[in-house]
Amino acid sequence: MRPEKKYLVDEVNNHLGKSDYVYLANYERITVDETAELRAALAEHDAEFHVVKNTIFGVAAAEKELPDFSEHLSGPTAIIVGGNNPAGVAKALTKFFKDKEKVDLKVGLLGDKALSKEQIEQLAKLPGLESLRAQLLGLLSQPGTGLVRVLNAVPQSVLNVLQAKVRAEGGE
Repeated sequence: MRPEKKYLVDEVNNHLGKSDYVYLANYERITVDETAELRAALAEHDAEFHVVKNTIFGVAAAEKELPDFSEHLSGPTAIIVGGNNPAGVAKALTKFFKDKEKVDLKVGLLGDKALSKEQIEQLAKLPGLESLRAQLLGLLSQPGTGLVRVLNAVPQSVLNVLQAKVRAEGGE
């Protein structure tokens, strides 16, 4: 392999190493301004948008032992990688692609599982990372709150009985 191509393959491998997911998109007919807008939306999730040559991506994917995406490597291809919130990135991508109606997701990879376009759209419908963290925290705090209520109920009941006894004897 020529040094120039090896450099490009290494660069794509470097991009693929930034996260445990990658989304492939067809960016045909997208303008420079729209690309900048998409990159800004992805930057909020620490994700990056990179245009790659299909053959270079195919070689890099084979080196990293990724699933065979050769059937999706036609036409202009961009990869989206980076960050630790694949659902948030999928959400940003699907929103952008719906709004612009120019760009389209091809396929994705999450961990070692290949994702179809439909599966990426389903992933985009999941709550965001912060929302999931809040839900988990709520679930973890519920048993503690319940335990405190139960432990507090016994002294409260004793206090109520004593107050009722005082009232019955005419103390109040």
